[in-house]
Amino acid sequence: MTEEIINVHGLYDAILKIETIEECKSFFDDLLTYKELEQMAQRIEVAKMLMDGATYDEVIAKTNISSATLSRVSKCIKRGKGYNTVLKK
Repeated sequence: MTEEIINVHGLYDAILKIETIEECKSFFDDLLTYKELEQMAQRIEVAKMLMDGATYDEVIAKTNISSATLSRVSKCIKRGKGYNTVLKK
C-alpha cells in the first residue's frame, strides 16, 4: 500500500466515525475551506437534480455550476457508484 492510499483511507475512516450532523459540520468546517465545502454541497445538489431528471440548462440556471463540473457529476452518476449509492438511501 502506498502512502497516498493510506492517507485516503485515513480520511475515509475518519468520516465513517462521524455520528451526528453537529460532528459532521465541525469536522468539515475544520477540514475544508468554506469555498471547498460550498463546492461539495453544490455537487450533491446537482447530482440530486440530475437524478430527478433535470436538464443541463435547468441545473446551470439554478446552481450556476460550471459546465465542466456538471459534466463530471453527470458522468459519475452514469458510470460511478458513489452518488447513486449514497443519494438513493
